[in-house]
Amino acid sequence: MSTLKLAYEAWQTGADLRRRRSRYKRYTFGRQWDDAARDRDGNPSTEDDAARLDGRTPMTNNLIRQLVKSVIGHFRNSIAGDAGTDNVGPRPDEEIARRNSLTEMDCRMLEEFLISGCAIQRVTTEKRTAGSGVWVDNVSPDDFFVNRFTDPRGLDIELIGMLHSMSLREVLMRFARSPAAVEAITRDYASSSLPGAALSLGADDGDSRFFSAPGCRCRVVEVWTLESRSMLRCHDPLTAEYFLADATTTSQIGNINELRFGAGQETIRTRPAATLRWHCRMFSPSGLLLDEYDSPYGHGGHPFAVKFYPLIDGEVHSLVEDIIDQQRCINQLITVTNQILGVAAKGVLLFPEEQMVGGMDWQRLSDIWAKPGAVVPYAPDGSPHEPRQIVQPCEQTGAYRLLETQIDMFQRISGVNDVVIRGQSQAGQPSAALLEGQMRSSAIAMLDMLDSFNSFRSARNRLIADI
Repeated sequence: MSTLKLAYEAWQTGADLRRRRSRYKRYTFGRQWDDAARDRDGNPSTEDDAARLDGRTPMTNNLIRQLVKSVIGHFRNSIAGDAGTDNVGPRPDEEIARRNSLTEMDCRMLEEFLISGCAIQRVTTEKRTAGSGVWVDNVSPDDFFVNRFTDPRGLDIELIGMLHSMSLREVLMRFARSPAAVEAITRDYASSSLPGAALSLGADDGDSRFFSAPGCRCRVVEVWTLESRSMLRCHDPLTAEYFLADATTTSQIGNINELRFGAGQETIRTRPAATLRWHCRMFSPSGLLLDEYDSPYGHGGHPFAVKFYPLIDGEVHSLVEDIIDQQRCINQLITVTNQILGVAAKGVLLFPEEQMVGGMDWQRLSDIWAKPGAVVPYAPDGSPHEPRQIVQPCEQTGAYRLLETQIDMFQRISGVNDVVIRGQSQAGQPSAALLEGQMRSSAIAMLDMLDSFNSFRSARNRLIADI
């Protein structure tokens, strides 16, 4: 099976995670009425359209965004007050941290971690316009793929990679090493339609992003695989040096190999061995191999630092996922409360039929009555029945109490109380000791999540140190 096909299958495996992440991101940034629903006639719709069809105006009280910003602020504060004792592995060099704006990158990565439960960074050494050296890049889960793994440390990862969107000029700069290569790459990217490789792998419109970059960019697929390699254990008797060499560079003589080189035909005794190596391949969407090489890094592995939370049986569940249902219920209660307030001043109008003015229909009468300060004309005919308005006190509905309960449940489920979200103590509880206790309780509730993220930072820092 081709490496590109394995990468595509890994990409398909992550489809559900990408779909759920898209929904969590919408909720975090305020688009909380876009879930699929059915209107009162049973037709497919969105929750927003269905609510408007029922005469309700959808409203949002975005507590999720407040929660995410509060946790990130707590994280920034912990970094600012840190004296270098947190468990995040060896500290990156100040120049590397400054060039990569690591604090900002980590805060944005934590935001992704809270929303989707995924933290992914790529650590490489290359030359860029901003300078040469070690570069740390945040990787979106939408551009990432990996084989299904269950070890929280990622020790069972055997295939990993990401999708790049590059200009044709950058593709040529990185991979074209001869005029013939320039011509081949240019010709390969000339077609804007879905490449034949995608069709042969059975890609549909939903997966076409694997093969097609947005806009006029070129898609490059970076795939790292863990491969078994035949090697030779080599011993140089003159220098007592021990090292590994590729078995393809020698000829076998019985069970013992001899590698001769130099003017004096120095002989190094060798024996067959096997080892695991991380190997990188760069593909175009059509399957053209642009480049390949063994891991050039000191750690000998792939360049990705990965943390999925909590990764129970390979499943990813984020903080936002835990509180979406409460957020939806809060939005619905606010919308209902707003509707109750909207009709509280008017209530229900009982209008006798015999009082209807000629030339006026019921729809026009309803429109006039609904406007504040409007006058409804009628011709009195001596009948004892006159228009009568009935108003139900909105306090009796219990909507306010139910809304308070749901907000309290939101805080309990998230583990972050009102002190952290709004930065203030609750009414009637001004005690400094109580405030400190609430802050401590929230810190404990967030401890597992933040320590998990710090273990990710530690793995990233080790990659930087090994490079």
